[in-house]
This record gives sequence, C-alpha cells and structure tokens, in this order.
Amino acid sequence: MTRSSAEPRSLAAPRVVETGEPLDGAVVERVVQGLGGQAGDALAKAAAEGNPNPEEVAEWADRLRRLILNPPDHSGLRSAIPALGERLRRLLAKVELPEGEEPTRITERFLAHLPEVRSRLAEDVEAAFEGDPAAKGYAEIVAAYPAARAIATYRFAHELHRLGVPLLPRIMTEDAHARSGIDIHPGATIGRRFFIDHGTGVVIGETCMIGDRVVLYQGVTLGALAPRKGQMLRGIKRHPTIEDEVTIYAGATILGGETVIGRGSVIGGNVWITQSIPPGSKVQIEPPRLQLRRDGQKVQQPEPLHWDI
Repeated sequence: MTRSSAEPRSLAAPRVVETGEPLDGAVVERVVQGLGGQAGDALAKAAAEGNPNPEEVAEWADRLRRLILNPPDHSGLRSAIPALGERLRRLLAKVELPEGEEPTRITERFLAHLPEVRSRLAEDVEAAFEGDPAAKGYAEIVAAYPAARAIATYRFAHELHRLGVPLLPRIMTEDAHARSGIDIHPGATIGRRFFIDHGTGVVIGETCMIGDRVVLYQGVTLGALAPRKGQMLRGIKRHPTIEDEVTIYAGATILGGETVIGRGSVIGGNVWITQSIPPGSKVQIEPPRLQLRRDGQKVQQPEPLHWDI
C-alpha cells in the first residue's frame, strides 16, 4: 500500500555521541589566562579603544549608501533617516570619541551634511557617465560600478573622519576596499567630479589631496615614501597632491607628501614619480622595443613603437 504524502515520515533516533571524560580543568584555566592577554599589549589596547562589530558598521554603511543613491519618496526618507541616525548613535557609543563630544551631537551634525554629500555623489556619477563610453546609463554606474561603491563609502566615511570619529570611518572604507578592490583612506581630501575607471588596485593614502575633475585608472598608487618610519610620520603630509583636471593612467605610482602633479597634467601608465610635475605636463615611460621572431629567427624591428597620451 502506498503511503499518503500527508502521513509523517518516521524519524530516525538521534545518534548518541559519547562525550568521554571532561576536559582537564587545568588546561582550560591555562587557556583562559592566556586568552585574557597581558594588560597593555596591543590587543588589550585595541579593546580599550572600542570594539564595534565590523559587520554592523558595514551593514549600516550599505544601508546609508542605498538610501542616498536610490532614495525613497519623502515619506520613506522621514522614517529611514531617524532609523539610520539611531543606529549610528549606537555605533558611536562603542568607540572613544574626542573629549567633549557625544554620540547624539555627532549624529545630528553628520546627518546635516548628507544633502551636500549627495550633491557630490551626483557629480561623481555624472563624471563617470561622461568619461566612460561603455556606460549605457546612470543606473548602470550606480548599481554596477565598483568605483561608485568605493567613492560613496569614502565620502560618508570622510564626513565622520572630519567630525573626529575614530575607527568607524576606517572600517567603512576597508569594507569597501574588500568589495571593490579600491583602497581610499577616509582622511584623504578629494574634490568634485571624481572618476575612477575600472579601479582594481587603486590606493589613495591618508594625507593625499585631490582636486576637481580628476580621473584615475586601475592600479594607481598615491602613496607615501619611507613607510618604515611609521608613527614618527603621523600628522605629517606623506602623500601627493593632485591638482585639478589631472588624468593618471593604469599602474602609475606617485609618492611623497611634497610631490605635486600640476593642473591639467597627464600621467602615463606604469610611471614612478617622486618629484613634482609642472602644470600641463605629459609624463610617460620610454616606448618599449619589441623583439619579433619568425620561424625561429629574429626579425629586425626597424622602428620602436610610438604613442602619445
């Protein structure tokens, strides 16, 4: 006789797992004491500075990004903004804020800056659309471009950084770095209509200053010299200044706090720069010479490759 599909299936008895002898209490206690750490070591200092859950910070940043880039109607905004503000206030309570500051005041000041941040992001998306012939529309940029995620997260994190909030801005931008491949420190200063094409491997350091209408391609590093000096360089400008309307092609490395790339310059791919470049310059490496072989025999290449940028 066929069993009705409505009849419950018989359940196998759960397998009994032998637990054996209890763990040695002395071993457990040694582990407890070891994991308790030493007062004053690096991990103890980290715990004392605050311990927000990185996943909670990343989720809050994602909700904020979606709200700003794809906002609901006014009714939806009136309910979403207080909810995001309350979540931010709870996150701020988990870090050590500057003396005299408290979570509610910082939250209100941050929210008050969001309309300006939205204007900046709208300009960034416009710059991406104008600069990339592969873009079929604005929605594609907002939804699919890794640079849109990285730049939006940077602009939110930068506002918190300006308000003196520790740790949270860095968690936000490092999460965006993990997802997009683009590493922008929240302390960097970036102007309007900023566009990163492709983006994988871009690094923008803490004290970097970038002007308006700047375009970067994948693999660009705007970094520091002498990183081994570490904490001795804290508070000193270590990263380059990129003036307005500069284009920097793939793989270029520009280092040093005194290095200035002048307005309107074009920096070719794979160059290494540690000194300032005058406005309107074009910088490129020597063209490569190709070695051609046919039937195992070297063929003379009469002219080196030439190109202009």
